[in-house]
This record gives sequence, structure tokens and C-alpha cells, in this order.
Amino acid sequence: MQAFTLLTGLVAPLDRVNVDTDQIIPKQFLKTIKRTGLREGLFYDWRKQKDGSQDPMFFLNQPRFQGATILLTRDNFGCGSSREHAPWALLDQGFRCVIASSFADIFYNNCFQNGILPIVLKADEVLATMKDVLATPGYQLTVNLEKQTVTTPNDTSYRFEIEPFRKDCLYRGLDSIGLTLQHEASIVAYETQRKVETPWLFTDLRP
Repeated sequence: MQAFTLLTGLVAPLDRVNVDTDQIIPKQFLKTIKRTGLREGLFYDWRKQKDGSQDPMFFLNQPRFQGATILLTRDNFGCGSSREHAPWALLDQGFRCVIASSFADIFYNNCFQNGILPIVLKADEVLATMKDVLATPGYQLTVNLEKQTVTTPNDTSYRFEIEPFRKDCLYRGLDSIGLTLQHEASIVAYETQRKVETPWLFTDLRP
């Protein structure tokens, strides 16, 4: 998993509340277990008009937001089913950080497991930033995980809270597998010892 330390990036606005995971990545894109290629399904239904053409008003279809690495949205983002494809699709699109006034719990947890930093700011801070993003082409924010701050172009700084364990894992790029592999030497030593003490457990009995 890619570590997250300091990010200065273009901000894309999704000014909607209660965005559920079925809108983030619709069910027809859940057939794969690969984490790549999912950007085509990200917000699929919202990106298109009734005639199937691209909706020019939706932010992903607007040139000014291409290459955005920070998604700014509203209350209860990621509600609905627990599909891990939702953060996969966001990451495949290039988003490393999602800022909202609240998140659904399972989506929030899944973000950390996939190298995305979900940040909770106060509702008025989100709304003020949303207004600036919409009014200012090329609007960027700087996210500092170590200091737990989000800084605007005019040097306004918002502080966010994060659990120390989650912060440490994301800062070092460690998901659950990465954490386990830190003890690889001990695991190998244990397995080696078990093969000596109980060799019958490791005998291939197939004909």
C-alpha cells in the first residue's frame, strides 16, 4: 500500500449528501477482484445523461477537475453496502484523500485499508471550502497527515482528528497484510519449528 504523508493536490467537488456506495461504483462493476480498471465505473450513473452521452455538468467530465487527487464532498459519504470496490474505484481515479463532514463507518475503514485518507471536517468548513473550489479554477489544498491539517491557498488551516494507530499505518503504508509481514521472521521460525515437532501435520497424504 502506498504511504500517505503530505499531499498538495487539485480538489474536485461533489456537492451531495448521502452518497451511497452503489452510486460510487454500481453493482455491474463488482465482477472483478482486481483493483485496477474501476475508474470507468466511478459515479457511472451520474456521469451520463438519459441519452447515454456524457453529462458536461458532472465534475468528472469537466476538464478543470481532471487530475484531481482530493475529493471534497458532504455528509454521510459512502453509506450503503460495504463494497470495497468503492475505495478501489476512487483510488483508480487518482483520489488519495476524501474530505467530508461525515462518513459511513465501513467505507471509512475501507479507505484506510487501501491507502486513502478520509478526513472529517466541520460542516461549515466543508461548505466554505466547497464554495471556494467551485469559484476558483485550479483550487488546491495541502493535506499534512503528520500535523493533521488541511491548508487552503490563503493559508487557512483546518485541523482534523485521526486515531493514532490508523495514522501510523497510513503514514508508513501498512495495510493488514503489511502489518503481519512485519513479523515474517517470527512466523517463519514458528513454522520451521512446527515442522520439526509435528512433521505428520505437513505430510502430503495424497495418492
